[in-house]
Amino acid sequence: MTATSLVLEPLSLEHRQALQLCNNIRKGLNKNIEKERIRNYTNWFKNNYLDPHFQLEEQYIFPLLGNNVRVKRALANHRRINKLLSCDCDNEKVLNLLEEELGTYIRFEERVLYKELAKSVKPEDLIMIQENHEKISFNQDDWKDKFWIS
Repeated sequence: MTATSLVLEPLSLEHRQALQLCNNIRKGLNKNIEKERIRNYTNWFKNNYLDPHFQLEEQYIFPLLGNNVRVKRALANHRRINKLLSCDCDNEKVLNLLEEELGTYIRFEERVLYKELAKSVKPEDLIMIQENHEKISFNQDDWKDKFWIS
């Protein structure tokens, strides 16, 4: 494993956790779980994972890629996802849109942005990403209402 992939691996792990969020939303909706329970989970996930993750990307990762169309797309995706997460409703349509939008965005980041980053990142940039990423602590096991299992 290269130094770049070692530094980016924790971020990719977080992406897999976000894809798990999408899967959990889908399972909850398929099982007709109360929308409020699903929304409580998405709110918790946003506060404990997505907000710090998006902040890290916006402050430290995207600037390394420059102001290009892919970074602009990523920032627009962040805004759309945050808008869906900030909606006070427990509407099934909003939860479906959130699940689809987040899943599509994560795949874009992994397949396009992070590959581009891996090609152009400098060793000092890797250190900066790693130091700032270590501040993010997230554990899915902290959430007790695992409605997608029941």
